[in-house]
Amino acid sequence: MFTLTERLTISGAASDTFATIDLGSYVDVGDRQALQVHSVDFIFQGTTASEALTTAVGADSSIDIQLTDLNRGGLVFCNDRALVASGRLLVDFSNNSLTSESDLYPDNFGKGADDGRFVVNDQLYVTGRSSVLAGSKAINVTVRVNASIVSLNAKDFMAIAIQSTAADN
Repeated sequence: MFTLTERLTISGAASDTFATIDLGSYVDVGDRQALQVHSVDFIFQGTTASEALTTAVGADSSIDIQLTDLNRGGLVFCNDRALVASGRLLVDFSNNSLTSESDLYPDNFGKGADDGRFVVNDQLYVTGRSSVLAGSKAINVTVRVNASIVSLNAKDFMAIAIQSTAADN
């Protein structure tokens, strides 16, 4: 198992911000290799690594983050087949507290070596949004994907590829 990371910097309030995680060197269609996602973590930080989130937002805020295996161009509903992981952090500025709202986060796909979400696409897409930001501040969200490379039999690989293609429509 290994960890892929990507940091997304949200610098505009109420607008989607995007980043990608390149999987081209991990997924091989010819050998029926896929990326098996075991868990996904989201780490929320302010403009700098040590700045409090309450300072970065400056008011009550909702920070949303999603990881998908298809580029949807924005946040998606939780029944979207492309959704791999999702999280929401509520910032209560007046009480100086943070609360994670009911969502898929933390995303843990099981404890065994056979458990996980299989991805056969060449990229993962990260989308983030903060409802409020203070002045010239930003929110940094680091996505940590714990994964491994697996070889699937032809039947399983085709089923995942067809599902992913169907989800693209």
